[in-house]
Order: sequence, then structure tokens, then C-alpha cells
Amino acid sequence: MKCPGQDTQYWNADAIFETQCPECGHPMEFFKDDATRRCPGCRKKIVNPKMDFGCAAYCQFAEQCLGTLPEEFVAQREDLLKDRVAVEMKRYFGRDFKRIGHASKVARYAEQLGKQEKANLAVVLCAAYLHDIGIKNAEEKYNSSAAKYQEIEGPPVAKALLEKLGAKPPLIEEVCDIVGHHHSPRENDTLNFKVLYDADMLVNMGECEKKNGVDPESFSKKIDRLYLTPSGRALAKEVLIRAEE
Repeated sequence: MKCPGQDTQYWNADAIFETQCPECGHPMEFFKDDATRRCPGCRKKIVNPKMDFGCAAYCQFAEQCLGTLPEEFVAQREDLLKDRVAVEMKRYFGRDFKRIGHASKVARYAEQLGKQEKANLAVVLCAAYLHDIGIKNAEEKYNSSAAKYQEIEGPPVAKALLEKLGAKPPLIEEVCDIVGHHHSPRENDTLNFKVLYDADMLVNMGECEKKNGVDPESFSKKIDRLYLTPSGRALAKEVLIRAEE
């Protein structure tokens, strides 16, 4: 049986579409699972602007099901994983919209900072969505959401979730390491950790009322002391100080 995500009988009307070659403007037809096609006009190889592999974007058995996947798709696959992680995070927290909202805000800042710092966005965004995933077990086991309990309980949950989605072992190991000390920076931490740390700090400080009434100069020095990346410090001053002026 062919995977329903790739079987053309289940495709909708948008699965086959026309576009124009970005090089010469010649009309081109693409199927949603074409990685590339050669333009009939200029013969240049053009990447599908709407490439969609459906379930193959996250299924660990995609290659066994579909055969060798296009190089262009494989290169994007880890990046696509973040969307599945976001869905699983929301499913795990259920109706805890406070935690879901916090993780989503951290992910938005982490993506912005990650691009500026040229970090690994697959690691950074998976860690952003999962950094507080241990809080549910921490509250159930210890009746506390303290950072140390989150860092104990988070990695096993994150690992199980990422393994379920077929993430590669090196990515799982790095994300779980970040989740396991995301409130506790260490010497020689990775750039990916620093980006996640700054994004989380930015959201937490934005929600903290203690910042109100602190003069901008003192607050700026505090930001320089606490944040770990140049982009984090710049964005924190823009969001936390200039927005208040």
C-alpha cells in the first residue's frame, strides 16, 4: 500500500500547479512532490517553490516507503521537524495555554536570534518548543515548577517525543542537553544554547513587572550582563527599553 500522503488519488487541486521560471519567465508545471524541474525555455534546473512531501517531511520510514528522497528535500527535513515538534508540544500540554503561549513566544524570538547569529535553527527551534516540557511532571511529582525540577524532568520527555518523530540521535542529544540546563548556563555553552537562553530570558523579562520603574541606563547594563549573544542584547534593548520610551 502506498503512503496516502504521496498517493496522487488523495491530492487536491493545488497539488499540480503552474508557475513561471524565475530565470526566463517561461511557464512551468510542477507536481507538489517535484523537488526540481528543468525549465522548458532556458533548460535551467528550477527548485519547486511549493515543494510539499506531506508525511515524508517527518516520517522516519519515508525512504523505505518512497525510495531515495531528493537531496533538496533531505537538506530541509530537519528544519521541517520543528513544525511537528510544535504540534506535539501543544498536544502534550493540552489545555495549558499559558505554557503553549510561552513556548511559542520563545520560539519566535529564538528563530529571529538564530538567523542573526547563524545558529542551527533545527536545534534551536526544537529546544525552544521543548525547553519547559518538564514542567508538567515537575508540578505533579514535586508540586513545584522550580527550574531544577524542570531540568530534571524535561530531557526524558523531550527525548521520547523527538524519537517518536524520527529525529536524528545527534539532534536529540543536543536538544535534550539544552532542555536539561536551560536555566543554568555553563562555561563554553554552544551558540544554539545561548540563542535559546536569550530568547527565553527575553520573554520572561518582558512579562516581569519588576522591570517597570528601572531607569533605562541601569536596565541596559543589566541586559549586557545577563544576555549571552550580541543579537540577544540588541533585541532585548529594543523590546524592553525602547518600546517603553
